[in-house]
Amino acid sequence: MSKPTRRAFLQSAAIAAATGALPSHGLTLAQLTQAAGAPSPVRLGLASYTFRNFTRAQLIDFMKELHVTGLNAKDAKDHLPMAPDEEANALAGYAAAGIHLHAAGAIYFPKDDDDDIRAKFEYAKRAGIQVIVAGDPALATLPRMEKFVREYDIRIAIHNHGPEDKIFPSPLDVLKAVKEMDPRMGCCIDVGHCVRAGTDVIQAIHAAGPRLFNMHMKDLASFDEKESQVAVGEGRMPIRGIFEALIQIKYPGWVDLEYEIHPDDPMPGVIESFAYMRGALAGMGYSTAT
Repeated sequence: MSKPTRRAFLQSAAIAAATGALPSHGLTLAQLTQAAGAPSPVRLGLASYTFRNFTRAQLIDFMKELHVTGLNAKDAKDHLPMAPDEEANALAGYAAAGIHLHAAGAIYFPKDDDDDIRAKFEYAKRAGIQVIVAGDPALATLPRMEKFVREYDIRIAIHNHGPEDKIFPSPLDVLKAVKEMDPRMGCCIDVGHCVRAGTDVIQAIHAAGPRLFNMHMKDLASFDEKESQVAVGEGRMPIRGIFEALIQIKYPGWVDLEYEIHPDDPMPGVIESFAYMRGALAGMGYSTAT
């Protein structure tokens, strides 16, 4: 028998930890993805910001290795440029690789200005993206954004950014701001920032309900420390409980891994994170085959 690689060890350890039942040897990401079971109602994707120090070509290769096809793309490196011709080249590359873009962001809206906001919606429209993950819009800008939501039929998912965010530290702050607005105005729950804001992430999922349009997944060793991020499964985040809550509300969107640490060598932690999440879903009786 060949000696297991470090990555295989990480995968197996994560799977065993997630399920408490799977064997701690030899399983690969592909084998776990193809495991028997009902198709998972939780769709696992990737936030391209995870690979912000890598080119689009490298990102595509990493996604193939991870067996992940759903992407929340950001204008970082050449992942999804704002310029129309460059964006078209990126979209062609993703399509050729079988990668589906389901969201864009975080995209920032610094101006309460029609031209600036329309440019962001045109960017998403060209990509066929139905969800814009919005970072830190001012409260005064929301009515103008709502106007474009109605015109383009593209949803806005406002991203919470934790205690440092003076407007939207918690998803509950987002929900309060949009509760009387068009139902396509909602939130992206970043689970790490959510718990650091003192909000129970499972309760936040239930509170958001149909206004939950995107999820950013990460894990923390301490809910009080932003810099305590670890691979999913190594920290305190209630991963299975999050998945159970998403299934209970019939969440139709994606859970996008946003692994922000080790930007020059993220793959070991990314592999471990996907293995743990897939293992958790396998332990619930689901297959994550795409």
